[in-house]
Amino acid sequence: MSSTIFVLNGPNLNALGRREPGIYGGQTLADIEAMCKAEGQALGFEIDFRQSNHEGVLVDWLHEAGETAAGVAVNPGAYGHTSIAMHDAIRAIGVPVVELHLSNIHAREEFRHRSMIAPAVKGVVCGFGAQSYILALHALKNLTDTSK
Repeated sequence: MSSTIFVLNGPNLNALGRREPGIYGGQTLADIEAMCKAEGQALGFEIDFRQSNHEGVLVDWLHEAGETAAGVAVNPGAYGHTSIAMHDAIRAIGVPVVELHLSNIHAREEFRHRSMIAPAVKGVVCGFGAQSYILALHALKNLTDTSK
């Protein structure tokens, strides 16, 4: 079994650190990547960290993860609220997927309250800033340990 976890990031997450820091915090995506790689190493995972503003690329990466990874932590950004394609891709792969968001999507605009991918994932972590990534990695560790 693979010991790689894909950490996939959707649209506008490349702008972290300068995009609405009051909502998303001051850390950059590179800062979060470094945190994830350090935590992944502590958990026994290699982290494959990626970001795209394009839905189809994220779908392709989900399919790739289904072939090569132990699991996926995905911050879909706005695509979480709109992407049936990502929902279907998650359902098509045989590895656990955890959805995460930096902000508490349930405390924001009503259109953000519903996730189109939530019914297809093992669980959702939101509202803990960059720690949401770390919590998602711990959830994946638990999910992959119990599936052995």
